[in-house]
Amino acid sequence: MTRGQRAKAAVIAAVASPAISLLCRTLKWRIDGDQHFDEIRRAGRQPILALWHGRILPGLFYLRHRGIVVITSQNFDGEWIAGIIRRFGYGTARGSTSRGGARALVQLRRDLAAGKPAAFTVDGPRGPARVAQAGAVFLAGATGQPILPFHIESSAAWTMNSWDHTQVPKPYARIGVAIGVPIVVTDTSETTIEAKRVELESSLADLETRSRQLIT
Repeated sequence: MTRGQRAKAAVIAAVASPAISLLCRTLKWRIDGDQHFDEIRRAGRQPILALWHGRILPGLFYLRHRGIVVITSQNFDGEWIAGIIRRFGYGTARGSTSRGGARALVQLRRDLAAGKPAAFTVDGPRGPARVAQAGAVFLAGATGQPILPFHIESSAAWTMNSWDHTQVPKPYARIGVAIGVPIVVTDTSETTIEAKRVELESSLADLETRSRQLIT
């Protein structure tokens, strides 16, 4: 990127971060399953968190300052997104499925080995929506670290006209966070990866139902 693009990305991050924080501090959070995150870490392991791309914003705030490392694209959008998430205590591995993805996965393996959790938007960065890609499952199989699926729903939100139907909670909305049972991937064989990918999709669908129940 050019110096001008980097400067613009820095401005976006500087403006957006406090706005996100202000919005999310008005929300009423209802959590189910948060003990799974702590249990994994107490056992000396690191969770690989998995959520849908359209729930990034509330997920960003809920998981802030836990040292989680996430993949962000190497383009302009990835630059300002990285700037925002760093302000909430996240680390970044730069890459995507279309560019630099293999390098980013190598970095995530190193971060997991160093005691840092990781997180994936498993249908990102381009979709199709609600179809889990294999990256998080492969990483779990390669490292022995469990996948921790979760879903977030809002009682009132603006839904963007994008491929992932990104949800931005409205001020003072109720937020339901449902965190599922960890998924263990024993190896990286094609059969195992596909079976666990399907299991992850199914778990996320169940968690969507649970998160909606939390806000009704």
